[in-house]
Amino acid sequence: MAVAVLNRNEPAFYCVPARAYEELMDLVDDLELGRIADARLTDGQEPVRVSLDAL
Repeated sequence: MAVAVLNRNEPAFYCVPARAYEELMDLVDDLELGRIADARLTDGQEPVRVSLDAL
């Protein structure tokens, strides 16, 4: 459960459990990778198909 720490009734910072923070950071990383992938798909080059086994 997240806890908001207030300073004069305004949020000063939030305390979140480590697991929740890790999940949030994973989501941020996934969003950034999605943006990079979208940008590369719109650059005009032909996509290259690969299998996961080839990686």
